[in-house]
Amino acid sequence: MKKIYTSIDIGSDSIKILVAEIFRDSLNVLAQTEVKSKGIKKGVIVDANESLISIKEAINSIEGKLGVKIDKVIALIPSYNADYDIVSGSLTITNEEKKVTGNDITRVLQTCIYNKITENRELVTLIPIDFSLDDNKSIKYPKGLVGNKLGVKAMMVTTPKKNVYSIISIMQSLGVEVIDINISGIADYNEFRTKETDKKVGAIINIGAETTTISLFNKGIIVKSEVLQIGGKNIDNDISYVFKLEKNDSKKIKENFSVAHKRFSQVNEVYEMLNVNKDLIKITQYDLSQVVMSRVMEILKLSKKQTYLLTNKEIQYIIITGGTSELPGITYLISEEFGVETRIGNIDTVGVRNNKYSTVSGLVRCFYDKLKLRGKEYSMFTFDKQEDISSPKKILNFSNESVLGKVFGYFFDS
Repeated sequence: MKKIYTSIDIGSDSIKILVAEIFRDSLNVLAQTEVKSKGIKKGVIVDANESLISIKEAINSIEGKLGVKIDKVIALIPSYNADYDIVSGSLTITNEEKKVTGNDITRVLQTCIYNKITENRELVTLIPIDFSLDDNKSIKYPKGLVGNKLGVKAMMVTTPKKNVYSIISIMQSLGVEVIDINISGIADYNEFRTKETDKKVGAIINIGAETTTISLFNKGIIVKSEVLQIGGKNIDNDISYVFKLEKNDSKKIKENFSVAHKRFSQVNEVYEMLNVNKDLIKITQYDLSQVVMSRVMEILKLSKKQTYLLTNKEIQYIIITGGTSELPGITYLISEEFGVETRIGNIDTVGVRNNKYSTVSGLVRCFYDKLKLRGKEYSMFTFDKQEDISSPKKILNFSNESVLGKVFGYFFDS
């Protein structure tokens, strides 16, 4: 069975969908799409009808590329007011061989959250910190080991129910089942994690369109996060105000002409375009980059301040991602602002080599890691669909029927 998964990132600026196959623990992109989002403000759905239209457009786009219907996804949810709580649980190994199985791991994780989630909150994910087996402590992967009592310490991540069910209800109305959910910080970390980051205290900063999310990690486990109300669209607004441009034109010139650090811009490089009054104006790269640099510096300074407010421990690394991190010259601003080891995230997967895809790619990696830990084989695509992906494109027959899975199939009991 091929291991094929679909993830969706419903952002304020765009909706991104990725379909990828995991083969020999490597992610291979089968298709990806990005469409302009509507009805979404600061990562939250504010107009269900508008957002439904744009999500449907994204789904139609990816289905057109693959030639099969998408009916299951891993979904990103807003991380506003996320709580991070360390929980623990234990159970007795009951099989005759006393050997830990994937089902035992699933069951011991379930014991962690029993009666620990309040009525107004929903479980996002449960990240094992370490396991114990009888007197043996700090075990990372207990499957296959022999013992009588299995214990686990884990990080329980919850959010307000409205963060989750606003996404669930829209996907349900489109006939798409949400198999799993996660937040951006965890997804981003799994995209960029290394053996070194798994040993250190550090942070992931994702500069999105309207928000910037700072997530703090201790030895690979998320412990805190904060969402700042500032992002790439603030740069667009500044350009629009200074040069009297339409918002879409501001974004276009930012992405295609600006440099994040004015020192590396050219005074003689000129971009001509019509302003809001339909007058032809000339904008030098230097003038444009001054505007961009000012706002990017503000975002970086606020992000740095918030990062150090989240912990009193020494920050040993910072990874910056999100679409804004792709601006030319931003590396130099980062090196000037941050004193610790800080770098721009680098995605090396063919098909998504842009940091705006770090979250949607990381969602797939997180999901696959959950399956591996529990010893589960699973694909979102049936054998027939896998065959269809490899065959010439055909006209699709869409059904209006939809079934919503309760609690995202996180534990995979069946």
